[in-house]
Amino acid sequence: MPAPSSPADTTAATAPAGPGHRETDPGAAPEAAPGAAPVLTPQKAGELARAVVAEIERAVVGKPEALRLVMLGALAGGHVLIEDLPGLGKTLLARSFATALGLDFRRIQFTPDLLPSDVTGAPFYERGTGEMVFRPGPLFTRLLLADEINRTPPKTQAALLEAMAEGQVSVDGVTRRLPDPFLVIATANPIEYEGTYALPEAQLDRFLLRVRMGYLSPATEAAMLRARIDRAAPEPVLETVVGPAELLAMRAAVERVEVDDDLVEYVIALVDATRKDQQIQVGASPRGGLALIQLARARAMLEGRDYLTPEDVKALAVPALAHRITLKPELWVRQIEADDVVARLVGSVPAPQTLPRAVTP
Repeated sequence: MPAPSSPADTTAATAPAGPGHRETDPGAAPEAAPGAAPVLTPQKAGELARAVVAEIERAVVGKPEALRLVMLGALAGGHVLIEDLPGLGKTLLARSFATALGLDFRRIQFTPDLLPSDVTGAPFYERGTGEMVFRPGPLFTRLLLADEINRTPPKTQAALLEAMAEGQVSVDGVTRRLPDPFLVIATANPIEYEGTYALPEAQLDRFLLRVRMGYLSPATEAAMLRARIDRAAPEPVLETVVGPAELLAMRAAVERVEVDDDLVEYVIALVDATRKDQQIQVGASPRGGLALIQLARARAMLEGRDYLTPEDVKALAVPALAHRITLKPELWVRQIEADDVVARLVGSVPAPQTLPRAVTP
């Protein structure tokens, strides 16, 4: 039975439908009532997700794996941390996702003098009425780019915690809901330490996954430069593929991806291995297991399947778990990273043997 789709506000209900919604799909689930989010099968939702990624690839070239990971984060209903060097297209990636997903977009440049009220908003005195009126901050949007989040003090970083975890903001004793869907894409520069504040473990755990983009290959970088010269414009103009209502329906479709018991045990075994490994001081929390299984289900849907396989779990173990563990201090001297340790654990924990299924039409 289809899982209930998440509620959408008036903006989501009136957003234009994306490709694939004009014709009747024999494999689609029954249509929702007018004004409600559409009901999608995992296969149909995966088709829309692939269309979104293909559109974004017109602007962000040579990074298909990073785009897929961010798309999986959006499908799984979580937030994404992009940790990499400057100038690799992190801001372009976030803005492109906002356009292709039809989401309102705001960007906060985190600086050492940024206050929590600059993020969440604050009450102001209204001279005309003599009352205090709340003015929402840039946090009240659908897709927020928290640029260089490690440049602002912990007090301001913490202003995002409630919003990321619960989709709401509490200011002056009043709790205000954020738009649904709400997605944070945060960037962090890993090479500069002067004037930066490391994200606390509690906030790192709020990010569903961590993405690293890396440099382009010489051939891909040359093609990017040639494309820039040929179009005579800084960036290509992207089209909106889906709207907020469709994104909510795609998230609901992730809940229809089947997970066998042996794969649940496999996820638990991977998480437990992070708690027992000799190189790890603090292992992954239960939230890490939840993140891994939801991201793996989203990957299965993106691949056009309505069931999970061990390969889905293996592919997402490092992005979902590496930022949630704390290595022992002596490993820093040996230049061993959390990604390497989690990758080693994935290779050592036995995976269940599953037989391939026929894809449900």
